Amino acid sequence: MRRQVFMIVAAGMTIISLVWSTPARATNEAAEVAEHLIELVKIGREVVSEHQATINDATKAEKGFTSDFVADQVLERFKKKTKIDLRIPNVVPQANFYLALVEAEREVIDEAQPVINRPGVGFKGFLHAVFARRVGEHFYKKTGVRMKLTGIDYRTTNSKPDEFEQEVLRMFSDPRHPKDQVYARSTVVDGRPVLRMMDPEYTTTACLSCHGAPKGERDITGMKKEGWKEGSLAGAISLILPLK
Repeated sequence: MRRQVFMIVAAGMTIISLVWSTPARATNEAAEVAEHLIELVKIGREVVSEHQATINDATKAEKGFTSDFVADQVLERFKKKTKIDLRIPNVVPQANFYLALVEAEREVIDEAQPVINRPGVGFKGFLHAVFARRVGEHFYKKTGVRMKLTGIDYRTTNSKPDEFEQEVLRMFSDPRHPKDQVYARSTVVDGRPVLRMMDPEYTTTACLSCHGAPKGERDITGMKKEGWKEGSLAGAISLILPLK
């Protein structure tokens, strides 16, 4: 079931997309595409997270955690969640767009193979957050669509929220804001009409080993823990989708 999206359409702006049929339908279609792109990244990140122990296994060299394996997992789980089977040619008008993101995920896994398969080394530094950041970089080069993880407690400059993201993160932090509600707004970035979407993310038990208590203690990556509590706002996936 598709989640509710809280969307603001800027007054007086006509939304026209290269990939959607008519201006009248473009905003809703763009929002749906943005949600699907975010879902593909979340699924890929989920696969990496589930296999973190395998990635960090110092006793093995070849681990079988290949781009083919990850892509198969992503496509199958995406089908289960959206009923869209991207293995069927042109199953939806935006299929090639979605497949470009899957290809970006494949490229990141391929590039990481020497690290993943390095024997004698435990912690490899190839985490789900690193995966998502690199996928965003690859996908941007392919499509011009910007996607990143961001949060108030960001750890890298790549994750630093801009003014729009800061505004939305404050809204997500407000206890009155419905949990899990995606926020989208049509606006202009660098003189171009875009759809900006942010999908809030919340702290899970798995997050606490790196981001939980005690605040200030060093985690396995050497970074300081933020002291998050389970269920608290961790940040958001932020996407900027050009509309023409």
